[in-house]
Amino acid sequence: MKWLGLEWDDEPVFQFAQQARHREVAEQMLASGHAYHCYCSPDELTAMREKAKADGRPMHYDGTWRDRDASEAPEGIAPVIRFKAPKDGKTTVKDIVQGDVTIANEQLDDLILVRSDGTPTYMLSVVVDDHDMGITHIVRGDDHLTNAARQVLIYQALGWTLPEFAHVPLIHGPDGAKLSKRHGALGVEAYRDMGYLADAMRNYLVRLGWSHGNDEIFSTKQAIDWFNLDSIGKSPARFDFAKLEHVNGSYIKEGDDAVLVEALVPLLETVSGWSIDSALRNKLLQAMPSLKERAKTLLDLGKGAEYLRSTRPIAIEDKLAAKLTDDARAMLGRLSNVLSDLNDWTTAPIEACVRGFMEAEGLKFGQVGQPLRAALTGTTASPGLFDVLATLGKDEAVSRINDQKK
Repeated sequence: MKWLGLEWDDEPVFQFAQQARHREVAEQMLASGHAYHCYCSPDELTAMREKAKADGRPMHYDGTWRDRDASEAPEGIAPVIRFKAPKDGKTTVKDIVQGDVTIANEQLDDLILVRSDGTPTYMLSVVVDDHDMGITHIVRGDDHLTNAARQVLIYQALGWTLPEFAHVPLIHGPDGAKLSKRHGALGVEAYRDMGYLADAMRNYLVRLGWSHGNDEIFSTKQAIDWFNLDSIGKSPARFDFAKLEHVNGSYIKEGDDAVLVEALVPLLETVSGWSIDSALRNKLLQAMPSLKERAKTLLDLGKGAEYLRSTRPIAIEDKLAAKLTDDARAMLGRLSNVLSDLNDWTTAPIEACVRGFMEAEGLKFGQVGQPLRAALTGTTASPGLFDVLATLGKDEAVSRINDQKK
């Protein structure tokens, strides 16, 4: 959450630390008649499960101890505390996203509030904690709708004000199935290490199942100003890596160069194993305007910047090495002489010089560009040639060309 820039208001509350309070509420429910002790043995519960399975129905506790007197309790059995749920009627969850969701009470059995070892269950604990912390809105996945109905009954039994519920659709994979590891579902740290920007991730995630007209790229402040639960759709959103890359690429392209370098350097050092000194950092900053034009992730920026840390004589990819024919190497020698005489070593004069050379030689850009790219970077994954020449500096650029000339 820190990496995503999501700041929380209060420190986390651990349910385990609140057990005494949860048991206190369970005792309160026993006293009011909304809960009871159940002394069913493990064998009896197993028999209930097997009968339910044989009948082809879900397992529901049959209420054996619901109305029995405690004097009938058997010796040697530590009881659980069960909620005395209504058997008739219906329970309606008023949900901001799903609308009114009504569930027959007969589907909601007498759930366990406190286990036989004295530990409260999630279903009780979450209601007590949310009430005690003054939670007004519960926003979670729609797979918790049935839980919500049970929790509504607990709130009502305790006479507590209900919070507002908003059960949002789960995120699905491209095939429409619930997002899982087989779709490539990853932890937050993985997206960071893959080169996604926190701002872009927030932007993309907030649009999963929610939109603001046709706006696709917007700031966090705009998202806060525009967002409302009423606009969340009921249908599951599909996680689309191509769309995430598009959003991330937009943030990179419009991003501040210095800020991008600050984000890029630690990633290259930890994920890609780069060793970055101040000189290379400055080169990255100088190259950033051209690097970010086509990059979709920070790792793309690093891949495009590989030429900056290459040492002479640089290694050349086989595909590009094939472009270095004898004629091409001779051409590079002549181009090197022309570039050596250029005094203003910035992008525009460099481009004018190279294009003037091409015109004088009667050559097309591909005839010069491909051998030149091979000599300067050794790879096809690099920014524009004129930017590469400018960023390398005159001495390094001419030296790399001379390494390949004939």
